[in-house]
Amino acid sequence: MEALTQHKEFTTTLLDYYFRKYPDEVAESLNEFPTDYLVECLKGYSPEISREILSKLSSQSATEVLTLMDEPSFVSLISGMDTYTAAILISRLEKPLVEERLRSLGSKFSSAIRALLSYPPESAAFLMDTRMKLFRETDSVSDVLNTLRNHGDRSLVVLYVVDPDGKLLGTVPIHVIAVSPPGEQMANLVGKSVFVEALAPREEVVELLQDGKLISLPVVDVNHRMLGVIRYDALVKAAQHDATEDSLAMFGAGREEKALSGVWFAIRKRLPWLEINLATAFLAASVVALFEDTIARITVLAVFLPVVAGQSGNTGSQALAVTIRGLALREIHIGQWFKVARKEVLVGLVNGIVISLSTAIIVFFWASSLGLGVVIGVSMIFSMVIAGFSGAVIPILLKSFGQDPAQSSSIVLTTVTDIVGFLSFLGLANVLGDMLGVV
Repeated sequence: MEALTQHKEFTTTLLDYYFRKYPDEVAESLNEFPTDYLVECLKGYSPEISREILSKLSSQSATEVLTLMDEPSFVSLISGMDTYTAAILISRLEKPLVEERLRSLGSKFSSAIRALLSYPPESAAFLMDTRMKLFRETDSVSDVLNTLRNHGDRSLVVLYVVDPDGKLLGTVPIHVIAVSPPGEQMANLVGKSVFVEALAPREEVVELLQDGKLISLPVVDVNHRMLGVIRYDALVKAAQHDATEDSLAMFGAGREEKALSGVWFAIRKRLPWLEINLATAFLAASVVALFEDTIARITVLAVFLPVVAGQSGNTGSQALAVTIRGLALREIHIGQWFKVARKEVLVGLVNGIVISLSTAIIVFFWASSLGLGVVIGVSMIFSMVIAGFSGAVIPILLKSFGQDPAQSSSIVLTTVTDIVGFLSFLGLANVLGDMLGVV
């Protein structure tokens, strides 16, 4: 009996260690289990382990777990989280349930979450933690040290100084406090601080993170009053989110979709864009159909159609990626569209000339036709110039209309590059058909 008890204790300790050490792998495995099993599993472990696993579950699984979980277990899990993570998880619940769950939490914590939920998910304020310690410009170093000792937070590295109205004056690094005379006032130590306004887009937060070595980022309202702080972990999450969501959107996957999202969720996010892609593919096919007689007469043209379309598509995609990144990081703005387009046109022209020469030589030896080599070379230069121009202008144009450039730019670009590539190549071949010398 004693051996059995020891075996159970060892198994529990081993599982506890594994859950703590590898929460990602545990969450990945648990995503495959029914929701009721997940709820019981999370209730069976310490709140610290359960919180870590819950935050690693897919958005769909985490939402289902919090929906099914009883109130005491919900409070135990959520109340120990940072406000940002808690707000993200709660925001995915149905609206009536959100209010019910928030009422079950402590008034101070629920108020902080409500404050975050009142801001758009893509804003800086949605990332902030409203739990913060502020100091006045009249506070002395001695007062600050006493407050820090009573506060008991050893993670503080930067102290925020505000005036009597709560307006941010700047920051004081903790090491400056440590070496300053006890009677020195904060007003004499404060330095300028990088900050962000509450409704600033997430991209601006990421840009500030990339431009400077930030441990935290204060968030202020339009009157410069301090609202909260975006902690370093939230800054990193924002950067990771920004880096991945555009790539998902560009290829027609939903921004909210994760690798372990449910099948129907993934289908619902992807299928509409696949239908749009299908429609644009038929649009490009209709251009090819216009030259059906020419292709039937000069069959070798069909062999080189993917070459022209592929090169122009790659050229456009390169310009598109650079432009979208520039817009996201605020390296460029809408008013600079001509400068960006001119650069991409010149790049497309030079690359087109070089690539067209290589292509013309290959085609000449392949099809034994100088005329066909000239046709594909000229069409490639033209199509790559247009592709570069389109890759630069399309996302800027969509942005000016208030649309997400990452969400639909690639589909519009693919349509343009395919149509221009096919039209230029087949059009020239049709006009100069008698000079190609091939059948």
